[in-house]
Amino acid sequence: MRHPVSRPRTRALAVGLALAASTLLPSGSAGAADQYEWAALGDSYTAGVFVGDPQPPLGDPSQDGCARTSDSYPSVVERELAEFPPGKHVRLTNVGCSSAVIANIAKVKQTPISPVQTPAGGWPAVDTQIKRAGLDDETDVVTIAIGGNSLPFGDIFSKCLDQGTIGKSCREHFTDPPEGEESVRERLARVQNEYTEMLAEVHRAAPNAKVITVGYPAIMPAKASDCDRRSITELGATTHADIGWLRDDVLKPLNKTIKQVTSHFGDRYVDVHSSSQGHDVCQPEGTKWIEGICGDAADYWPATFPGTSVDCGPIEKRATMIHPNAAGHANTAVQVERAIRIALRQH
Repeated sequence: MRHPVSRPRTRALAVGLALAASTLLPSGSAGAADQYEWAALGDSYTAGVFVGDPQPPLGDPSQDGCARTSDSYPSVVERELAEFPPGKHVRLTNVGCSSAVIANIAKVKQTPISPVQTPAGGWPAVDTQIKRAGLDDETDVVTIAIGGNSLPFGDIFSKCLDQGTIGKSCREHFTDPPEGEESVRERLARVQNEYTEMLAEVHRAAPNAKVITVGYPAIMPAKASDCDRRSITELGATTHADIGWLRDDVLKPLNKTIKQVTSHFGDRYVDVHSSSQGHDVCQPEGTKWIEGICGDAADYWPATFPGTSVDCGPIEKRATMIHPNAAGHANTAVQVERAIRIALRQH
């Protein structure tokens, strides 16, 4: 399907990061005549980790340690877009990978960390997601959900959890950190620069694609007091003050940063946070769309997680490590499907 040449979309952000804008040259058809090409890039919130069946299946020699699953939002959307419009297939290439950081999209190979059937010696490194997805001038749509591991949120939360167990807060540590350690503000500024460079590389690799970025859901509750500090199926001993701080000073600004960078490129941002409010990690089972430190997961997913002291076996749960469950992925799928349909109609 031929479409008009888009104007250069690479712009410098207000932070002063200079990026060279390249003019897109006319090209031939994007995608095969009978199908659209969609590439899904991202981290564990894209891969799925413990929702549905592993993709590829367990034991398959092509297993790569990225922990992609059949009920992750890209898989759900692919099934909904089996024909768009009638007779034209949307072909998904999903290279989302658990633990991926922004640099793994375009610059740096990644060593996956899936705890399921890990080979002796660990998982081998995989190439950048741009290369794995085969982005080129025939790619029609690219969705990207990345950024949390670049803060990294896991390390920030672990510190808050450790401090909470002794009745202390982590906020001061990350607001005015020890010498040589980044503050949250500095981390967010770095993420902004990394995200800008990453989007520029995606546009260079797939010059005809509609690019859609995906934010993070409402992980923390609107009222921190909703959280039970005795429960590891929620956020454990993390103080209510730190839960509010993580929500307002870490996760909301991260989504805002992703949205702002996306806007500078003229791309579409998918807001998952708004639709997921009230379904955070501290809500009861059946209402929550985010599993806590321990939670419900498929049988193949372990009760412990490498490199941590987490052991969910005593309460007959799995080490879900604050990730979306199937309902959370289904909600994200609704938002992403809508964005993809709009993008393809504009092609």
